[in-house]
Amino acid sequence: MKIENAITVRNLYKSFKLPHEQKSGLKEVILNIFRRSNKNTRGYEIQHVLNDTSFDIKKGEFFGIVGRNGSGKSTLLKLLAGIYTPDRGSVEVNGSLTPFIELGVGFNPELTGRENVFLNGALLGFSKEEMTAMYDDIVTFAELDDFMDQKLKNYSSGMQVRLAFSIAIRAKSNILLLDEVLAVGDAAFQKKCFEYFAQLKKDKNTTIVFITHDMEAVKRFCDRAILIKKGKIILVGDPQEIADQYILENVTKDPNGHDENRKKQKVRVELQKKSYKQNENLVASVKYNYNLSKKHYVGITIHKNGYPVAELNSSRELPLSSSTKSPISLEVPLKNFNPSTYEITAAIFDSSSRTLLQYTPHRAEFIVRGYDEERGGPMRINAKWSVCDK
Repeated sequence: MKIENAITVRNLYKSFKLPHEQKSGLKEVILNIFRRSNKNTRGYEIQHVLNDTSFDIKKGEFFGIVGRNGSGKSTLLKLLAGIYTPDRGSVEVNGSLTPFIELGVGFNPELTGRENVFLNGALLGFSKEEMTAMYDDIVTFAELDDFMDQKLKNYSSGMQVRLAFSIAIRAKSNILLLDEVLAVGDAAFQKKCFEYFAQLKKDKNTTIVFITHDMEAVKRFCDRAILIKKGKIILVGDPQEIADQYILENVTKDPNGHDENRKKQKVRVELQKKSYKQNENLVASVKYNYNLSKKHYVGITIHKNGYPVAELNSSRELPLSSSTKSPISLEVPLKNFNPSTYEITAAIFDSSSRTLLQYTPHRAEFIVRGYDEERGGPMRINAKWSVCDK
């Protein structure tokens, strides 16, 4: 059976006019008009933000939108929400939609937190009785029990985001648009939000569109994702591939802006074999083609389910110079790894500043075999257990 789309985007274009002159008063406006008429020039330039963008989001999908700052992500989200109107193209939304783009837009700083809860609830279409029934849950989720009778202007930005998010998730909609605004909250609240996302992911009746710079969140939550660059989708599909390509786009940029040098930069891991017993050593070689004029070292990260579980580097045992061209070999004892499938990536670092010179999205996969397949976690740590004396 064909899965119905929650959102369909076709041939979307969006641009903005960026004024050249400052218009702080009537005199400046008149003078600017006169100058332009004399020079036959426009007082603005056109910024093309989105160019012929098309994609589908299935019902029940957790869909990621990834890209560097200025790539067009937030503009796209506002087009999906109906805040902006496209120059050309169409956005079709099949269902009720709630945008978590600018949380707390309807807040009044002169009202208390309690009063703002009911005000925002009314804006979302809830009755006073419905908001009264939800009030305790909203306050508990936001962790603001002791602050609800204070005026909102005395809240920190993080407290306001927590309250706004706690109200917004009560909205009766089956499509949620989530912007990076959630990053304003502290680590504990972000964890709570992600736990909420995990619950939503299990509910295939809810479609989530998620903008973020957190690639671990993309790999953890998203079913599919797109990577936007300069207003165009350059990659769509597997979240792991999207996340790796995003990292590659960010860490391999030539400081002088020369893409020709970047195309020659390569580093990869090659494994002696793909399957190991727990009493064996992982044997790998790191090959790279990078014109280095400084001392450097190789860094290795081992992942499980997209999360790093071990990191090691050659900075002490094998510092490298610009003349080093041969592959670097390493052995890793696997006796402390639990049976599972793992991935390994490599990077090159500057020895003096420890800055990242080159990263590869390529992940070499290997399997650790053993007898205790049910053992939890990626690693086994030798520890001593005992009963405490009373």
